[in-house]
Amino acid sequence: MKHLISPLDLSVSELEEVLNLGQEILKNKAKYSDICKGKKLATLFYEPSTRTRLSFEAAMLNLGGKVLGFSSADSSSASKGESVADTIRVISSYADICAMRHPKEGAPTVAAMHSKIPVINAGDGGHNHPTQTLTDLFTIKQLKGRLDNLVIGMCGDLKFGRTVHSLINAMVRYENVRFILVSPNELRIPDYLRQEVLVAGNINFIETNELEKYMPELDILYMTRVQRERFFNEEDYIRLKDSFILDAEKMKYAKEDMYVLHPLPRVNEIAAEVDNDPRAVYFKQAEFGVYVRMALIMTLLGLS
Repeated sequence: MKHLISPLDLSVSELEEVLNLGQEILKNKAKYSDICKGKKLATLFYEPSTRTRLSFEAAMLNLGGKVLGFSSADSSSASKGESVADTIRVISSYADICAMRHPKEGAPTVAAMHSKIPVINAGDGGHNHPTQTLTDLFTIKQLKGRLDNLVIGMCGDLKFGRTVHSLINAMVRYENVRFILVSPNELRIPDYLRQEVLVAGNINFIETNELEKYMPELDILYMTRVQRERFFNEEDYIRLKDSFILDAEKMKYAKEDMYVLHPLPRVNEIAAEVDNDPRAVYFKQAEFGVYVRMALIMTLLGLS
């Protein structure tokens, strides 16, 4: 039995199989509409979610399966003190596969240790968000036709953003990928990611707080929110926040085939005027998330 706790749980070849299956589903949805008939997905979401939870539910329903679960810790026995280990032991008797989001890093790992069914990490604290990474990779491959030989810009909160950490870990396995990491000094990538992944892997990367300077070089721009609550004082936030808002003026510096991704939700880091730019693909990215999760569910259930 296989779980997906980290994007590295899938080898590059396994990852390609999931992405290729997602492409097949996208081309022929009707072919897969009954493949999970009689199967149940449990969604255990201990913290709020819109896209991730609903896309998992849509994925299972699209496959002909059923969904059960809860959408907050308050509506589960966690509010009574039940452990993750005990919860998953029980859920294993009710469902065939489980997607879990939890505020504590490592909680899905604990669940996988005690589960009789495949566990999918749907986000654990600031650690990993592997199905968002699968969505990001699927989107990049669909639009650029490749996952190697790319210059990827990441902008915003790179310190606490679990989507950024997961995507870097996944992309370093492909050849000739270069990162432009744009953030305030206070929100640069964590030291472990810099030293143990980028430096140790001899990956080409630049850390900067100048977005416009590097825009012409990018193949992909991955935007995230600069979070006011991460700053020590309001003055620093006000000084820096407008430097990291993507607007139509900044988009003028980008290549015609550069695409803007965002894991969502967006606040004000991408101006609404950018939505009409054909290079803004974050809503298409959210749609793609359903197909790649359909492919993952099939793969972990041995139905692919």
